[in-house]
Amino acid sequence: MRAVTLPMALVLSLVPVAAFAQQTPEARLAAYRERVERLEDVEAIEKLQATYGYYFDKGLWSEAADLFAADGTFEYGQMGVYVGRERIRRAMLLFGPEGLGRGYLNNHMLLQPIITVAPDGKTATGRWQGMVMLSEPGANGVWGVGQYENAYVKERGVWKISKLHFYVQAMADYDLGFMRGALRMEGPSALFPPDRPPTEVYRAFPQGYAPPFSFVHPVTGEPLPVTQPPDDVARPQR
Repeated sequence: MRAVTLPMALVLSLVPVAAFAQQTPEARLAAYRERVERLEDVEAIEKLQATYGYYFDKGLWSEAADLFAADGTFEYGQMGVYVGRERIRRAMLLFGPEGLGRGYLNNHMLLQPIITVAPDGKTATGRWQGMVMLSEPGANGVWGVGQYENAYVKERGVWKISKLHFYVQAMADYDLGFMRGALRMEGPSALFPPDRPPTEVYRAFPQGYAPPFSFVHPVTGEPLPVTQPPDDVARPQR
């Protein structure tokens, strides 16, 4: 699992180059220092999210939960929202036993990161593409795809996950494929109910759904609208 590096131009655009010509050497130095800090923030967030991916893949639930802020949230598909590290750790057990085990596969690859750090360097958002390969004893394998819309917070100089939201867009039987074997998302667990219902109600493939973008268009600077196909089920929960 290897995160893709954010294009340098997106980060350098935080400070317009033309403005440097009108600044004193001290002001330019301060601006360069801020740009370096934002670059370091992006790198730290990529490493944080990639680390989560490796831990989650291998069923290292305690280690994965420790990457969250104390009041962080975890939401996967339509399973609802879990709040706080201990609740998140226990919720992850719904994906398999600690350390997984024979017959389990829980791969969640993280690709195409777009990370946006707030000007003050204290919070950030990140959108990631997620590819999924799942298996458990006695069941056929599953292919899947979705997108993450996450949020991060810097606490005492350390970046942590404040919100992890994986939008499941398609799950399918390994042998039958997406056209013949599309699977429904699981709802909230009766064994370990969530703290809150899903923040958005939607259906996965063959119904199409794309989560709202957390970043603006890199050229126009305008928000990116998402036109959803008609669906009388899909709606924001709050």
